[in-house]
Amino acid sequence: MSNPTERPDRSLWSSGEPVVGWLLTVGRLVVGGVWIAAGVAKVTDLDASVRAVRAYRLLPEIAAQVIGAGLPLVEILLGILLVVGIGIRASAVVSSVLMAAFVVGIASAWARGLRIDCGCFGSGGELAAGADPTYGWELARDGALLLVSLLLVIRPRSRIALDGLLTARKETA
Repeated sequence: MSNPTERPDRSLWSSGEPVVGWLLTVGRLVVGGVWIAAGVAKVTDLDASVRAVRAYRLLPEIAAQVIGAGLPLVEILLGILLVVGIGIRASAVVSSVLMAAFVVGIASAWARGLRIDCGCFGSGGELAAGADPTYGWELARDGALLLVSLLLVIRPRSRIALDGLLTARKETA
């Protein structure tokens, strides 16, 4: 950019600042990939997903069943939207809300002395005898993913995103 008054390139491959654009892209791909991995791990065994939600003892039985059965599909769809970069801000809002709910759920289980597997990547439910919960690691992981999701709400433009392609086409039309 030779003239300082020129607008920065806002094409598919740019978000204005080169390093920031790539960091946002990596964050979007990581969060999206985690959602896909979590959903795929659960979608083939919805009974286990329901058991995982039920183990938190936070919801009425019917809500645990609905959420446990529906969550894997929501996670997969959310992950795909983030990875391909469609509706990044809206997807990041949903991701933030879900991650915040997971952080609250895990913290609640820890505070109440429950001994459960979070069920984040399949299985879930009560831990086997002698197994210790990994709440600290789970909270750190989900907290970091929550922060990245919030960053994507604030700055949804990233590289290699279909949103950028659609925006570039609107600007040239």
